[in-house]
Amino acid sequence: MSLTNSASPAFADVPTAVPFRRAFSVVYLEDAAASHPRAQRILAKLPDAEIIRCRDYREVFHRRNQSPVLQKNAQALILAVSDRPRVYEGAPVCQDFGNRRFYYTSDVMNCIFDCEYCYLQGMYPSGNIVVFVNSEDTFAALDKLLSEDPVSSAETGEPLYVSISYDTDLLALEPLLGFVSEWISYAESRPALTLELRTKSASAATLRALPVSDRVILALTLSPDEVIRAVEHRTPSLSARLAFASETLSLGWNVRLCFDPIIAVHDAASVYNAMFDEVFSALPMERIRDASVGQFRISREYLKEMRRRRPCAVTCYPYELTDGVYHYPREIGDPLIRLAVDRLSEVMPRERIYL
Repeated sequence: MSLTNSASPAFADVPTAVPFRRAFSVVYLEDAAASHPRAQRILAKLPDAEIIRCRDYREVFHRRNQSPVLQKNAQALILAVSDRPRVYEGAPVCQDFGNRRFYYTSDVMNCIFDCEYCYLQGMYPSGNIVVFVNSEDTFAALDKLLSEDPVSSAETGEPLYVSISYDTDLLALEPLLGFVSEWISYAESRPALTLELRTKSASAATLRALPVSDRVILALTLSPDEVIRAVEHRTPSLSARLAFASETLSLGWNVRLCFDPIIAVHDAASVYNAMFDEVFSALPMERIRDASVGQFRISREYLKEMRRRRPCAVTCYPYELTDGVYHYPREIGDPLIRLAVDRLSEVMPRERIYL
């Protein structure tokens, strides 16, 4: 399998950082969100944006005949109020890192980055970003979960483990939204809560503006530059991500390295071996909390939509289907996983490597 930009030439020269004022030159403002303090705070950071009022965010986000791929070139922002707490139990295809009480939240839908393998392209009908400004309802829902099992605490039992950045990249959006700082403040007074913040961001300035918290695991996704250039559009290079990872460690964060998804590029063994050499050279691996490894996998329904909306090398690969999930054939995927686990086992105990 050879990955190139030939299937999506419009992205070949897109810069890795998109200024928010350019990316969000149009903001759709739901009537219910108009007076919310978070909405007002976000709008104040976009003084040049065209504001379009709407009755319900679904009128914009779920309208027919959209092109999520084209919309990524000039994303609109949609500010809304969710009519229900957006807290969900972790799906089977997600890594729970051994946590029995595993949940994720979705106060933001869609991502500023543009990865061709991202399941969001099959899940959402739009490439625009929805921000639900009533985070207080999410916090209240989590408080209810915490109160339902008082035995679970950081000292006496299993914590409530919550991923707050699955359906977006909250850290990349932090200069605009400020949600990460709110999450950290919320978690600090709840010792039974552990947050995972997954990101491809590499903004040291954003990181330095946040208080370091032992309630938060910073999960940093690393990929070879060959994969980044081919399919992870607008994301930072491997060297930039490693510099960011080094910064997080120096500041005292809990750091997880995520090699997920591993993509079957041409000469994948050499490509990934070279990446691991670079990672081990750049980072003090003894200070890494743990690592996750996973091959590309996606539900049948999502891949069907992705192939329709964005036919490319990733989406059109002849995957195998098992229990409704597409994945590489074993002879392709298994050696890649073994390679990653073997290389990581050189620098950390096997029990700290999650599949």
